[in-house]
This record gives sequence, C-alpha cells and structure tokens, in this order.
Amino acid sequence: MTSKTTDDRGPLYLLRFLFPGAAPLFAAPQRLLLMFHRRLLLQRSLRTTTGTGTLLHRPLAALLPLLPSRVPGRANYMASSTARSPVAATGSGSGGRNSAPPPPSSPLPSATSTSKISSRRTAQIARHFSTSSSPTGPVSKQKPDMASNYTVRKVAAPNTLEHRVYIEKDGQPVSPFHDIPLYANQEQTILNMVVEIPRWTNAKLEISKEELLNPIKQDIKKGKLRYVRNCFPHKGYLWNYGAFPQTWEDPNTVHPETKAKGDNDPLDVCEIGELVGYPGQIKQVKVLGVMALLDEEETDWKVIVIDVNDPLASKLNDVEDVERHLPGLLRATNEWFRIYKIPDGKPENQFAFTGECKNKDYALDVVRECAEAWERLVTGKTPAGGVSTTNVTVQHSPSRVSPDQLPPLPAHEELPAEKIDASIDKWFFISGASA
Repeated sequence: MTSKTTDDRGPLYLLRFLFPGAAPLFAAPQRLLLMFHRRLLLQRSLRTTTGTGTLLHRPLAALLPLLPSRVPGRANYMASSTARSPVAATGSGSGGRNSAPPPPSSPLPSATSTSKISSRRTAQIARHFSTSSSPTGPVSKQKPDMASNYTVRKVAAPNTLEHRVYIEKDGQPVSPFHDIPLYANQEQTILNMVVEIPRWTNAKLEISKEELLNPIKQDIKKGKLRYVRNCFPHKGYLWNYGAFPQTWEDPNTVHPETKAKGDNDPLDVCEIGELVGYPGQIKQVKVLGVMALLDEEETDWKVIVIDVNDPLASKLNDVEDVERHLPGLLRATNEWFRIYKIPDGKPENQFAFTGECKNKDYALDVVRECAEAWERLVTGKTPAGGVSTTNVTVQHSPSRVSPDQLPPLPAHEELPAEKIDASIDKWFFISGASA
C-alpha cells in the first residue's frame, strides 16, 4: 500500500522539484498529470518484449536520481522502477520472458551530467517564475547594473573655479554627455540620469558642454561662481537635479508647441525620490511627466522622474500618481522655477501650457526628440557650435577617439569644500509665492 501511494505521487513531486517556481502552473493540469501517470502504470503491467513501456518509463527513471532524499517516496519509487525495468530484468544476457538484447547506449546523459544540466535549468526557471517581467509590474524590482560600473574623479575642492567632477566607467574616463547610454534597459522604460546638483544644495553645477569629456563643474557668471537663492519656503533645489545623457535641446529648432528654440543643453531632469544624490551619480529612473519652462525665450524642458530604487517607485507611474502620493510637489516645482531668478534681479520665468505638467507619454516623446537631436549633433549632421562632442564609445561619431588618445586627467582628490559667503544661506520672500 505504501509503495503504491508514493508511486502514484512520484511524477508530481518530480515536476515540482524540477520546476519549483512554477508550482501555480501545475495546479490546473494536475488531473492530466495523474492520467498520464496511470497510463504509465498500465503500460508497466502490460510490458512486452517490444519494450513499449520503456518509452515512457526510462526518461522518468533517468531523472529520478536527481530527487533529494527528502522527497517522499523516492526510495520506493526507484526500487520499484529498477525492479520493473526490462533492462534490469534481463540481467547481463540470461534467458527469460523479456530476454531481448540490451538496447544500444542510451543517448540520455549520465546522472552526474544530467544533474549539472538540470541544476542550471532549474535555477533559470526559478528565476523566470520568481521575477516579474511584466512592464506593469513594480519597476523597482528590476535591477539594472549600469550604475555599478561608474565612479567619479574629483579635481580640486568644491566651491572653487577649478573644481571638476569627471565620470569614469571601469576606471576609464567617459563623457556624461555622450558616452553614458540614455536607456538602462532594452525596453527603454528605465533611463540613466546624471546627477549634477543634490537636493537642498545651492551650488549651480552642470555638465560642461565646452570642455573635453564634459566634466561637471560649477556655472560661472561674470567671473563668479553661481548659486541659486533660497526662495521661502524652499532651501536650494527641491529635488536631485541633473540631466539625461545622449540628449540635447537643439537651439536651431523651434518647438511647434512652445514656439521657442531649445536651450543648447542636455535635457534637464528633476528626480523626486527620497534619497539625496551626489554630483556625478548615475541613477536609474523612470519618467513620470514634463514641464515646459520658457527661460529667457528658450524652451527648457524639466522632466519629472523617480529613482527606480525609491520606496515609492512602484506606485508612481504617471504624473497623476505624483499628485496622489506627493501632494503639493508639482505645484512647488512650478513655483520654484517661476521665481528662483527673481532674487538676482531677473524677471519671473514663464511656462508653456499655462504651467501644466504633461503626462508620461508626452514626456517620453520629448525625450525621444532630444535624443534624436543629440544623434544629429554627435554625428556631425548639426553644427556643434562650440559644444565638445569628443567621446570614446559612439561608433558612428566622427568625434570618437580611443582612450589612449585622451590627455591624462588630474589625480582624484577628496578635498573639503571651500566656505561660501554667508549671504548664500539668506532666505528671500517673494511676493506672490505660496507659503
């Protein structure tokens, strides 16, 4: 009785062991599996010299040694299988009812090699069933490894004219403008972002368009380092601020809806996650929306994104989700861009679309347009106009060079930031700004 009970359950335990991640898939066809096994048992009892029962039984028998000893019925099933096998019954050539000549060497691999192959396949299948590959699943579960290869090389102290942050991949200097891929996965749902300015800081750092390899440096106005002012109730930048690599807002093209040319910079990005970044950090983000700032009669897109590793990433998939889970942030973002230049004596900025934050689909169209503009720039189809297009990875670019053609960079330095003027910490109260 015990042998029969465990024998009937054997294939189910076998399949569940080999495909542990697919247990839900075995629930529906369970009846079919039982029918298959009953047929197997029937063929055992009706086995003849033709060996028809062996056709079904031997492949399963070859896999049985892979079962761990803890699987119920393993020992009984193997003993029963060996006793009933026509090959085992014939011995090494003695006569008998099933004394057919031994079959030629089986094409099946040995138990050892089968175990190795099965282990690899089992691991692959387990990963497949345990990880969501659906585009609607939580993006935060996807772990692109792009960022792990990038490091920064700091030159001189922050808050100085000489300060630079170079980006390196596997120890090789690269351009954050041209060499870091825009997309971090094949589906183009996750993008790489270069952090220029960490949240709550004031130094206006940006990718240098003109310098070789486009390091991050602090912007200069009339020979002085630029800082954004604190416009009450805000402190510095509200988000991790940066840019998308391999994008460019073409100053030669008037956008049909904003009616203004591009600002000649990589596409600006506001990352609204809770973790504060650092200059030169490469974050993987997903796009949520976009605002169209009109800055001194130029189109200056501001793409709203979330770090895929942020706790809220799975809940934020479009612009309406931002208002639902982070109420007030989009309004504060609009206000900040509108007033942040007023303390420096400049007029209030304006927005296209009456300040509306466009949705994810619109934002992705803007990203693609700016990626196409960058493609024309780096391939020489659009005049560079002072923009350095030197790169080490873009194969179809006439500006590509080999790493050994680059001049040596200064050594990495971890220096404390220079003190800044106390006036940078002053709060400005702007009439009309919400408190």
